[in-house]
Amino acid sequence: MYTSDKNLKTSLQRIMNGLILTAFCAVFGEIYELFGHGVYSDFMIYAFMIPLMFSVIPSVFLLLFGKKEMPDIARHLWNYGVATLTLGCFFQGILEIYGTTNRLSVIYPAIGFGLFAAAISVWIIERVSEKEPA
Repeated sequence: MYTSDKNLKTSLQRIMNGLILTAFCAVFGEIYELFGHGVYSDFMIYAFMIPLMFSVIPSVFLLLFGKKEMPDIARHLWNYGVATLTLGCFFQGILEIYGTTNRLSVIYPAIGFGLFAAAISVWIIERVSEKEPA
């Protein structure tokens, strides 16, 4: 198996995992809404959009345009950011359906986007260090 075949298989596996996560979030949100006694939350309804926008779509673009994959550390940081934002949406949705608020819910977006910034920084540093002559 050639390296490009392995990269293709890995990319397709990441896309499939992202689609499974997106579908799980959509189904979970719908089931939770059914038991919400007529109370709805936009955070719960649209929580599936986070893994779709930040996991599936970037993976498809990287695959289509033949860009080099993210380094492992950057990819893990990116995935942690996706997980943090998704869980934060579910948490905020549960609080809204329950009819309460929590001042600590603002920490989820801050940490999630901070993890995205860290992943992009690591990716840029890796690319710059690869281009520098040794």
